[in-house]
Amino acid sequence: MSELVNQITWSEPLLPAVPDPEWEAFVKRKTGKVSEPCRRTAPSTWLREACLALEAYVPQHIPPRLVQIASMVTSQENSCRYCYGANRAFLRILGYSEAYIRRLEQETQLAELDEKDRAFVEFCRKLARSRPRPPRAELERLEALGFTAATVSELACMIALGCMYNRVATFLACPPETGFERFAYGPMGRVLGLLGPVVRAVLLRPGKPERGAAAAPVTPEGPYGSLLAALGPLPAAGVFQRAIEGAFAAPGLSRRTKALMFGVVARTLDCEACLREARQLAEAEGLAPAEVEACLTELDSPRLERDEVAVLAWTRDTVQYVPATIQQRTRALGAQIGPEALLEAIGVASLANATVRVATLLA
Repeated sequence: MSELVNQITWSEPLLPAVPDPEWEAFVKRKTGKVSEPCRRTAPSTWLREACLALEAYVPQHIPPRLVQIASMVTSQENSCRYCYGANRAFLRILGYSEAYIRRLEQETQLAELDEKDRAFVEFCRKLARSRPRPPRAELERLEALGFTAATVSELACMIALGCMYNRVATFLACPPETGFERFAYGPMGRVLGLLGPVVRAVLLRPGKPERGAAAAPVTPEGPYGSLLAALGPLPAAGVFQRAIEGAFAAPGLSRRTKALMFGVVARTLDCEACLREARQLAEAEGLAPAEVEACLTELDSPRLERDEVAVLAWTRDTVQYVPATIQQRTRALGAQIGPEALLEAIGVASLANATVRVATLLA
């Protein structure tokens, strides 16, 4: 079982929040608030936009109540103190009892959920955990229980994108939303909890997607385009594609380094489809096949610079980690490569972990 929220050791933030009034005003218009990840990723255009896209995303095929449960389960599996605490507090405000939330955290049977919903929660946990990644049969089980193919695809996207967001918040050591948490467990939070069904009816109304949200289909061109095209016409697939295209175009790290980072994550999670794509991208940047293999296996090569070797070793540790340990390692990496490259590495490694997880749909 993963750690509970108060068992997670959390460091001081690794990078400062960078004031950007124009960006923060835009975020507030979109979501009503400015989160710590949006503040601390502000210097990276593609990464901050990816974080905002996930915060503002309105699922098309998943009931809002299950979205909130899935968000908490995913953040618990990723040991993200920032996201886990906020999601747990929100469930309390929605009127879910402490006993219910504890059963959810401890993976015990939930009488309040039917077989279909329990399978949903179980899949969320397995995909977020990815030890090992759930096989295709897990997706087929969801479809057999009545979930549509579109729901299953969107679910995998949302969990994977949640894993990305959790990692960004964890590697940056974003300070928890303690004010919101205190509110949820304080007098007003308890009052709202007593009004649970009414609060849920108001706060969990199905949202309206933004105009044109589904109007930009994923194209097979570009890094991992063929994989993302298999997701169908989901807005979440577009979020993925824009993030990947932005990551590979950004100047903080070389395309070669980013391709190898994706390859390291794919190798660690045993995803042949993503590994094949990573090899092709690395070879397109001038590495011979044998050199690529050495980089992915040994995390070293005479062709690599010292900073690249450090980034690849750190990337492997981002697949499964203890927060205090990965934050210490991330701080050490930042001392070597500098804050701009570190923010880029955090974004790329987090995105690679998300991409390899969503590739479960192709297994």
